[in-house]
Amino acid sequence: MKNIGFVGLGVMGLPMAKNVVKKSGCKVMGFDVVQKQMDSFKEAGGIPITDPKEIYRNCDVIILSLPTHTIICKTIEQAIVEGEPGNIIIDTSSTAPDIVLELNEKVKDAGMFLLDTPVSGGNPMAIAGTLAIMVGGDKEAYEKVESIIKCMGTPVYMGGSASGSMTKLVNNLIGGAILVAYAEGYAFAAKAGVDLQKTFEATRSGFLGGALYDNKIPKLISRDYEPGARIAVHRKDIINAKQYAHKLGVDLPMTDMVLHVMDWMLDNGHIDEDQVAMVKYYEDKMGVKVGKE
Repeated sequence: MKNIGFVGLGVMGLPMAKNVVKKSGCKVMGFDVVQKQMDSFKEAGGIPITDPKEIYRNCDVIILSLPTHTIICKTIEQAIVEGEPGNIIIDTSSTAPDIVLELNEKVKDAGMFLLDTPVSGGNPMAIAGTLAIMVGGDKEAYEKVESIIKCMGTPVYMGGSASGSMTKLVNNLIGGAILVAYAEGYAFAAKAGVDLQKTFEATRSGFLGGALYDNKIPKLISRDYEPGARIAVHRKDIINAKQYAHKLGVDLPMTDMVLHVMDWMLDNGHIDEDQVAMVKYYEDKMGVKVGKE
């Protein structure tokens, strides 16, 4: 491999890029529109690039961590124009399966490879390099870059194009339901006058406990809404799941409720906060404050 390029150094992209710099032994270029993120990337040993075209021209492995379908499509189309046959694009964004399939055809026509490689675990696991990673696309291309992807977490090859993205939808519709349940349960506890910290201590070692519970409930109790994962990004996956369910001709009633809560968060100006901030929906409905500063 010549070089690795990383486009998108946000809440997830920056720690992932840092782990690739630290563990891959390769030269890693990076680009983001926010200078602060570029500076942090440079401090970690990465090579900040002011024009992403330089990455597409000089890197045979290009990793993306981007927020919207519009930006993802524009970026991949530019990578096709500027890059060379044989390049492998690893899209760690949460991209809808139908869009992945469309982009895959364009990438394939250019003699390149697109791996839909969404991740799960939020900012803490991105920092630790322990993300769950779901990979779809050409298997031989995956095998060439498996060691790079392992720098960011534990990948599982799911199958052909869009299978990684489909698995992420399953992951996030389940995760959304769990997170809304956390919010509802702890608002209920607060309304009933139950001590929230003791509730957490009493329940964390049972079936309810686990990595997500241990990460999110302390944030909820302390009213820490600094995003480890933004509702806005999660909501995009919920909408993607709803749209794909429509194509399959099935209903997702629990996911409907999750989207209802997330829509309320959008309408009330909380969409860029952490998922645990969805407790604000229940605070409003129950007339209670959950947790303390």
